[in-house]
Amino acid sequence: MHVLFITGEYPPMQGGVGDYTWKLASTLAEMGVDVHVLTAEEAGPAHLLPAGVENVYPVVGRWGWGLARQVNIVVANASADIVHIQYQAAAFDLHPAINLLPRFLRDSPARVAVTFHDLRTPYVFPKAGPLRWRANLELARHSDAVIVTNAEDYLRLSATPELESRLHEIPIGANVLPDLPASYDRTAQRARYGVGSDDLLLCYFGFLNESKGGEELMDTVAALVADGVPAYLLMIGGHVGASDPTNAAYLDHVRRRVADLGLRHRVHWTGFVGADEVSAAFAAADIAVLPYRDGASFRRGSLMAALAHGMPIVSTTPAVAIPQLRHGDNIWLAQVGSSESLTAGVISLFRDAALRQRLADGACRLASTFAWDSIAARHIEMYRGLS
Repeated sequence: MHVLFITGEYPPMQGGVGDYTWKLASTLAEMGVDVHVLTAEEAGPAHLLPAGVENVYPVVGRWGWGLARQVNIVVANASADIVHIQYQAAAFDLHPAINLLPRFLRDSPARVAVTFHDLRTPYVFPKAGPLRWRANLELARHSDAVIVTNAEDYLRLSATPELESRLHEIPIGANVLPDLPASYDRTAQRARYGVGSDDLLLCYFGFLNESKGGEELMDTVAALVADGVPAYLLMIGGHVGASDPTNAAYLDHVRRRVADLGLRHRVHWTGFVGADEVSAAFAAADIAVLPYRDGASFRRGSLMAALAHGMPIVSTTPAVAIPQLRHGDNIWLAQVGSSESLTAGVISLFRDAALRQRLADGACRLASTFAWDSIAARHIEMYRGLS
C-alpha cells in the first residue's frame, strides 16, 4: 500500500496538524505502509525533518493553482494508491486550490481521502459568503473517503446525505506523550517557574487564538489570586504556530491583558520546547485549564495531550455531547465563555485532592483509548475499503 499525505505543515514547522501527520505517517510506516509526504518548503531542508518517514518532499512554495501539477508528479513517482489530504484551511494559506484538488486528480488511478481537522473555510475571494462553505463541500464530495476527528464535525457533514456512506470518524491521538527522565525532580522543575510546593500551578498547552479563551484564562488566574489562592499559570509550548497569521495579533491582545491584570510575575511562558520539556511542564503543574470557546472536543490536540499526561483538567462543556467526557470523573466541565465558572471549577479541584486524583486517573483511562497504533489500524482498514 502506497499512501501520499498532503499537508500544509510538517515538523519542524510548529503546528498540530503537522505533528499529527508525522505521528500517523510514522506509525503507518512501522505497520508496513509505504508513506510519502508532500509539504511546504518551510519544513525543509531534509536534515531537519523528524525520523520515522523516509519519503518527505518539502517542496511546495505556494498552495496555489500550481499545486495540482506538483501533486500529479509526486503521485506518479510514489506510485501512490491513496492521496490523503490533511485539511486545515489556514495551513494551506486559505487558498481554495486544495479544495479542488480531487477534481484535478480524476485521471489518476489514486483514490483520494481527506481528513478535516476543522471545518474552517478558505478565503476564496472577498465577500464570497456561502461559497466558502461550498468549497469545503466540494472537497468532501469529490473525495472517496472523508474523515473527521470529532462528533460535532461529523454531525455537520452528515447533514449532506451524499457524504454519509463515505464519512468516517477517526479521532486524533496525543501529539506529545509522557516522556520524563528517571532523574526528574518535580520540586526543582516548579522552582524554575518561580512556584513553591504549596502554590497552585495551572497550565495551558497549545497555541493561542480566538477560539481558545485566552481572556477567560487570564481572568480566572486574576480571580483566584483575588480570592487568596496562591495561583500561577504556566503557558506551555509555542504561542502562535506556523499557519495562522491572526494568532500573533491575538497573542498580543492576551499579553496586554496579563499586564493590565497585574499578572506578569504569575504567568510563565515556556516558548516552543521539545516533547520532553512539554512533559516536564505538565508533570510540574497541578491542573490543566483549557477554556475552549467552542467547547471541549477531541479535535483539540492540546486536550489529547493533557489527557495523555494524566492531568486533572478543567475545560468547557462540549458543543455536542461527548459521552466519553464525564464531568467529575475524567474532566471538570465549566460553562463556555465564563471565567466565573472556570474559577469555581479550579477552586473545587484545588480544595479537593481526592477529586484531582480521580480526574487524573480518569484522564489516563480515557487517553488509553486513543493509541496511535489503533488510529493507524483504522486508517489502513479505511484505505483497503477504497481499493
